[in-house]
Amino acid sequence: MKTIFTPDAPAAIGPYSQAAYAGNMLYLSGQVPLDPVTGEVVGEDVAAQTERLMQNAAGILKAAGLDFSNVVKTTCYLTTMDNFAAFNEVYAKYFTVPQPARTTVAVLGLPKNVLVEVEIIATTA
Repeated sequence: MKTIFTPDAPAAIGPYSQAAYAGNMLYLSGQVPLDPVTGEVVGEDVAAQTERLMQNAAGILKAAGLDFSNVVKTTCYLTTMDNFAAFNEVYAKYFTVPQPARTTVAVLGLPKNVLVEVEIIATTA
């Protein structure tokens, strides 16, 4: 296994890596809207938070030599489905057709009390 680290995304806030390769698959840890430099939460609404976490994911993908066209699956966590439409509006800007498979669920809470978290699986194939 090979791990990925880039200063273009926030450092892990626990005992895990930003991403790990297993064969030709890259597994990104769940991304939350943290500023890569300060580690502070960015944005007060789900749109701003989604934009920041997708920028973080882009940095990790780039460090691995990939981009959003390599993404095959995402799992998205929202603290309320009331934010579903606003989340989708930002999320959709990052993916072209064909879009990756996706699961979206509402959860009771997320790290640092953010409104959204996204984990990503990408491939080099």
